[in-house]
Order: sequence, then structure tokens, then C-alpha cells
Amino acid sequence: MSQELLFVNARQVVTCAGPARARRSAEMADAAVREGVAVRVKDDTIADVGPETELRTAHPRATLVDCERGVLTPGFVDSHTHAVFGRARYEEQELRAMGASYMEIARRGGGIHASVRDLRARDEDELFRLAGPRLAALAASGVTTVEVKSGYGLSLDDELKMLRVVRRLADTLPMRIVPTWLGAHEIPLEYRERAEGRREYVERLVHEMLPAVAAERLARFADVFCERGVFTVEESREILTAARTAGLELKLHADELSASGGAELAASLGAASADHLAAISEAGIAALADSGTVATLLPATLLFLGKRDHEPARRLIDAGVAVALASDFNPGTSPTTNFPLVLTLGVSQLRLGVAEVVVAATVNGAAALGLADGVGQIAAGFSADLALWTIDDVRELPYWLGAGRCRASWTRGKPCHPRDLALPFSR
Repeated sequence: MSQELLFVNARQVVTCAGPARARRSAEMADAAVREGVAVRVKDDTIADVGPETELRTAHPRATLVDCERGVLTPGFVDSHTHAVFGRARYEEQELRAMGASYMEIARRGGGIHASVRDLRARDEDELFRLAGPRLAALAASGVTTVEVKSGYGLSLDDELKMLRVVRRLADTLPMRIVPTWLGAHEIPLEYRERAEGRREYVERLVHEMLPAVAAERLARFADVFCERGVFTVEESREILTAARTAGLELKLHADELSASGGAELAASLGAASADHLAAISEAGIAALADSGTVATLLPATLLFLGKRDHEPARRLIDAGVAVALASDFNPGTSPTTNFPLVLTLGVSQLRLGVAEVVVAATVNGAAALGLADGVGQIAAGFSADLALWTIDDVRELPYWLGAGRCRASWTRGKPCHPRDLALPFSR
């Protein structure tokens, strides 16, 4: 049945209205905050944004949604997660505190390899049951669109198993879920132990795994962890070129631990996004600035890893790069579903303004998933993806550190998270 909703009585409506593309430079500093307006939703689409009295008069039969003087924003777009996994990896946090590096933990069989061993032992139904509440927790943090990667299978059967779980989640949950194939997340231990194993695994990715993923249409994107000790620039180019030929769009884990040329590769291939970028070079920044590739920054990861140096967000924006923010939710290096915390880190660690982090988490997050033409704005013709916050001013979004202030969220006009959260204090 057709539905018509009218969101009224909002203190502020943060529309992020503007060009249906990634925002750059000074464009990111304007979140287009409006007061005294209502938002009309027709079925799954935003139909009007205008003065509340006029819309109430023009649409008397619309079902009213009382925002109770809260702040209405576009739903957040979390454009980088690894939400399908088995057990947590809490023991690694202590190892890092004792001085073990990321690569040392991996050499001991921890890190991604630990999640691979665990996931291979679980069936599809169990992974589905584990992932559902995690994505619901993201929805309770205002996320209405989420990218979910494979990459903890690293074999044909287990990568397909992960992606089938992602498809089941997309068919079951109201959130918009975008699947990414990340078979090139790591070289499996069973291939690392053989002299020709590395080359053999790349061949399997290109000639066995990728065709199977494409045949079942299990992924929209292909991603590669381009990093010293993982996949080289040349290997990454080979895998991603094959993925594009197979009909997938491209993303890249780039320059996370060292300036390995990942950003330059992403730009040269026209990838939708280059993600991480903590160690990006000046040449990498220049390459992204001259491209349409979005720089997706993941500050929660660096916070959890105890890093003092964060991604050079200010340099990226000043150079003209479109910047997005995402959670990198995963069991080893960013075990958080609290998306507003990412905004807090965007302000306090990356030194961005509030409008910049909001745009980075909405419009530019959508652009990092190729969705900016219909997602990320409260504007006529865009998907009715909304989040309602129990705050008085949008500047409170990154201010309340770790607090649950999302009252409700909607994707395509359907509730994702309709309940109130218990607040630890009174407004």
C-alpha cells in the first residue's frame, strides 16, 4: 500500500542538499541546516522539503511523524565494514598493548588469519544469526546504508558462504546493504607456506573465485588489501582489472601501514574509493585530488590500535579530495557499531568541522558506494533514508561522546530502528 509520511516539529533538518555527487573542499563545510521545515515522504522517496505550515496544509491526510523538537538528518552511510565474522579477537588488544605490531600478530597466526580459521568452521546460518544484531546496532546508531565485505573466507566455498550471508541480510533487514568481495584480504597461510603459493592464490582469485562471485551476482564491488606484505600494487592491479572486466566496481584498502602506492592505483583505476590512507604520500593525495575517487577515512581503527598519528584529513580536504568517514567495524581493529563516535573522532582527532563530518558520513559515504545520485541527502527525489536524534543542535552529534541519541531511523521510508534508547542522563 502507498504511504505518505510528514516529518514535523523538528528543531533542525540537516538536509545536506546540493549536487548529487561527492563534495570537495569548501563544499564539505555546508550541511544545509534548515529550521521551520517539514519533510514529506511518499512511499520510499522524499517528495518535499519545505515550510511546515505549508506542507501540513497541502497534505492533510499524510501520517504525521512528530520529531519532538529533535534533529532530523540523512541516515548515515557506513561505507566500509567487515560485519560478517565469528568470534571476537579481544586477546589481540592486550598483545598490542604489550608491544606486538600488526604484522607480528599476523605472523603468530592472529589478525585476519584468526578470523579466517574461525569463519571456516561456521556454517551460513550461524554467521547470519551473528551478523543480524550487529547490523541492527548500526541502525540504532543512525546508519541506514552499510557496505559489508567478505574477506574472512579466503577460499572459494568460504568466500561464497560469506557473500550469501550478506545477500540474506540484505533480503531480510530494512537497511540498504551493499556487498563487496574481498577475497584479496590476505594471502592464506596454506599458500604462504609454499614457494609458488602466492602466485597460485592470485591465479585462483582471478580465474576461480571471481567468476563464481560474478556468476551468482553476489557482490557490487571488489576490494583488495594493497599493502607491503599483503598484495603488491601489481597484484592489486591485476585482480581489480579482472574484477572490472567481470562487471564489478572497485574499492581499495590503501596506504594503511605504509605509503605503498595504493592511493595512486585507486585513482588510476577510477576506483569508487580508497580506504584507510593513514600513511598516504603527497603523491597519493595529489592523485586522489585529480580523480573521482573518494578517500574513506577510518579513525576508529587508529584509535583502537593506539596510534598517535591519524589520517591527514585536513590535507586531503585542502587539496580538493572528497573525504568520507566510515566505521571499519571488524573483530580485530575496530570493534564498534557506534557510528556517532566516528563523527566525534572526525572532529577531535582529524580536526574537521561538524558540517564536514556530517557530509563525510552522508553524501560522501554514498559517493564511496556509487550511490550519491539517490542517497545521502534530504532532498526531493532522494531515498527516504532518515535518522532522528534526541538533541537540540546538529553540533551535539559529535559532542556527546559515545552516547546513544538516535531515537529512530528509516531506510526507504521503512523503520530500521524505531525505539527510544535509554539515556544515561536527562536532557
